[in-house]
Amino acid sequence: MLKFNRDRLRASHESIWLAVDFVMLGLLLLNLAFILFDSLYITEYFRATLDFISPSIAMHYQPIHNNFILIDLCFVAVFFTEFCLRWFVSVKRKEYLRWYFFPVIHWYDLVGCIPLGATRIFRFLRVFSIIYRLHKYKIVDLTNSKIYQFITFYYDVFIEELSDRIVVKVLSDAQKDLRQGAPLLDEIATKVVATRQDTLSLWIASVLTHAGHSIEDKTSGVVIRDHVKSSVSKAVRENSEVSRLKLVPVLGSSIEQTLESAVADIVIQSVIHLLKDMSPQKINYFITHGITATPLEEKTLDKEVLAIVDECIELLKGHVSNQRWKAHFDQD
Repeated sequence: MLKFNRDRLRASHESIWLAVDFVMLGLLLLNLAFILFDSLYITEYFRATLDFISPSIAMHYQPIHNNFILIDLCFVAVFFTEFCLRWFVSVKRKEYLRWYFFPVIHWYDLVGCIPLGATRIFRFLRVFSIIYRLHKYKIVDLTNSKIYQFITFYYDVFIEELSDRIVVKVLSDAQKDLRQGAPLLDEIATKVVATRQDTLSLWIASVLTHAGHSIEDKTSGVVIRDHVKSSVSKAVRENSEVSRLKLVPVLGSSIEQTLESAVADIVIQSVIHLLKDMSPQKINYFITHGITATPLEEKTLDKEVLAIVDECIELLKGHVSNQRWKAHFDQD
């Protein structure tokens, strides 16, 4: 049962339009009943039934039936006038981005004004537009109604089933392309990576340069420098040649410590200068000439990469195909 929120109704300042909606709804139901009655009046069986009930009914309705189109045009004139009035108000309020959007969005009202048998049924859609406006301004709450929940649930089921099949089809087509092997990888390498090699080189060089400045910084780079010093010192102490310095009387330990500190500083400074001096041109040259592999290694690596991607897509298809809406029934 729908409950009206009177406070929302007053706050929305739509009382006048709501009254107009109910008046139009009454005229609409009257018009639809009139159309239904006139359609049945054409049949012999319905006229015989009217004669059986009261012969005067069919006799008095015959003039109305003869002028049915004119009477229906009177209803159409009212509906079309109300449509134009709402269009004018919509343009004045700037409810839509363009003035001509209103008749496009409310096409069913416009089509329903056409006095033809096939188009008159669209007048019934005005009922749903009225209910939607009430829900939009929170005058009534449709979310708690059984009908709304039923329609929403099966609409979500339809959208999920449709979207899942589309996604699975797209992923399957992608798998077919990937399973062809080298042609796709070659296109990625030549059309995607190669065309942006300068940009990638610049990005890699900027990252390395930033890392070099960060290590050189006394605050942010202290952890890296201490780690390098610790590693170098450990390597120097474990070196058999350096350990012999301890055998030198008096100065052996001091020489070893000085050597550890000097080597650690040299290594740190070498890393910093290596990173800071890295230019996009050097990265570009290294990518072009430095990375080499045998044809056999490339083919083996390509197959392994494609197998990994193919398995990932297969798992993704399995998750996409999972019918989540069935969990709703499992909970019940």
